[in-house]
Amino acid sequence: LQESEEKNGAYFCSYPGFVDCYHIVCRMAERSGQPAFLMLCTLVDGEGMPLTEDARLDRYMDKLKSAIRSALRRGDSFTRYGNNQFLVLLVGIRQENCEITQSRVSNCFLSYGFRGKISIRYEVYPAAEENETAGELLFGSEIKSFLAHPGFKKELNEEQLPLYLSYQYSPGEDTFFKGVKKLMPAHWLEWKAGQLTVQRYWQPKFDPDDSRTLEEWEDEISAAMKESVQAHKIADVEVGSFLSSGVDSSYMAALAHVDKTFTVGFANKQYDETDYAQEFSKHIGVKNYAYRITPEEYWANLGKIQYHMDEPLADAASVALYFVNREASKQVKVCLSGEGADEFFGGYNIYKEPFTVTWYDKIPLPIRRAIGAVADLLPPVHGINFLVRRGKPLAERYIGNTNLMDEHRKKKLLKNYHPGKLPTDLSRPYFELSQGQDAVTQMETCDLNLWMVGDILLKADKMSMANSLELRVPFLDRKVFELASHIPTKCKVNANQTKIAMRGAAEKTIPAKTADKKKLGFPVPVRAWLRDEQYAGVVRKAFNTPAAEQFFRTKELNAMLDQHISGKRDNWRQIWCIFMFLVWYDEYFVKR
Repeated sequence: LQESEEKNGAYFCSYPGFVDCYHIVCRMAERSGQPAFLMLCTLVDGEGMPLTEDARLDRYMDKLKSAIRSALRRGDSFTRYGNNQFLVLLVGIRQENCEITQSRVSNCFLSYGFRGKISIRYEVYPAAEENETAGELLFGSEIKSFLAHPGFKKELNEEQLPLYLSYQYSPGEDTFFKGVKKLMPAHWLEWKAGQLTVQRYWQPKFDPDDSRTLEEWEDEISAAMKESVQAHKIADVEVGSFLSSGVDSSYMAALAHVDKTFTVGFANKQYDETDYAQEFSKHIGVKNYAYRITPEEYWANLGKIQYHMDEPLADAASVALYFVNREASKQVKVCLSGEGADEFFGGYNIYKEPFTVTWYDKIPLPIRRAIGAVADLLPPVHGINFLVRRGKPLAERYIGNTNLMDEHRKKKLLKNYHPGKLPTDLSRPYFELSQGQDAVTQMETCDLNLWMVGDILLKADKMSMANSLELRVPFLDRKVFELASHIPTKCKVNANQTKIAMRGAAEKTIPAKTADKKKLGFPVPVRAWLRDEQYAGVVRKAFNTPAAEQFFRTKELNAMLDQHISGKRDNWRQIWCIFMFLVWYDEYFVKR
């Protein structure tokens, strides 16, 4: 980055990800005949000024193509990395004496890609001082890219494990690798003279507006989504769409008018969405490609999937997502997906909680705390968890869409329980950001910044990258968020329904029975498999390995598994979380 170093340091920026333009860069690289290249690019408007925050990148595609063609003809900054591989790096340069405003910063972004796919997630690693490469900054979209570098020392960050056991993913900027940090969304990073500076440049916030009616919100959502879907369809290759049985993907597929939709399911009808997807695709005149995952191939691919994740992820739906990406990549190179709708429009069932059993919240908090403390000592049967949760204020009990294990349980399971941070240390800033707002808005703010980043978008990005498929997310368009951020809670959630306004908007395009369908996500039969001797045996074997002995009290792990097999307790999420960590650890610290 010699040129950028001469201009007051290299300046990297993590783009919020609401509008993608990288597919053009990728295809231009392929056409250039260069296996790899490094290119500096500044996006400007017609008068030579940096694009403003409100400008849509798709309006500047021709200009970007022209700039890339010119750079390729000149042979600017090309570096070979080997056959059939290429690197794309767009760098926004901070010019001297140039004030960095939000509008300028929001359009400088770093994209790093490998084998035709660019990530939305970046990791950085300052090389160790005692190493001969001291003073270097390693950065990449995948941590695994650091492993071959002589300046990288692979060490487990065990402090991340207690957080993972609560969140089911690796939350925050820290990772499971010592010294490796994530460049979080809407943050910029500056590396200058061996000094690293990271700062947030944009903070999404919900600001409810009660002045409009539900019908007005529905109309505005309908218009915004039509525009966003069409913008995300711009491509010179065929675009497909993922399709589950839920309203998000059904609405999107209907708006997009794609030719192909893709669905995965299982032989067990309770967890299978393929019949619905085929029926709905026929209704909208689209060919559906459905694939049923067998238990054998699901379990056989766990190691590969955890390897692609870079860090352990215990979301069982990520495996289904791997297969739907794999099947789609056989037919198309670009797919639309429905991530973001739940966080923007109030789609999670837990958002109904503030509207249920409201009389209990009228009991003074000290009394509820005492009841919850006693309930916490009892077996976790139906109703006990309610007493435990409602015995704490929202900011103490809600860390996001999942909260698998409390500190008491983790102390029993872990041999070395020395957490550097507690789960609430990560969620607290988002409750402070939404202080004074209603409970649902506070939960949405927390999920937008933690759950969506650490789980939802992570698995979408990594699983599409693993299959060389470009994934686009129309719900995450900036204009869609600007609209959603003003929709009041009463138009999002009540005791009986989620995504109220969005479902109303969807009904203008798809049948009411589809728009009102209960949320399923990617249902996976792991709970049932863990009561099957064949698959429970796989987990038990992992629970008694040297790696398990190193981190956990294996007697407790086996007892947890026995309770689940016998039906005494439903421990499948906790079992799966630990098992996925051990699978991941085997990939990165045993096999490699």
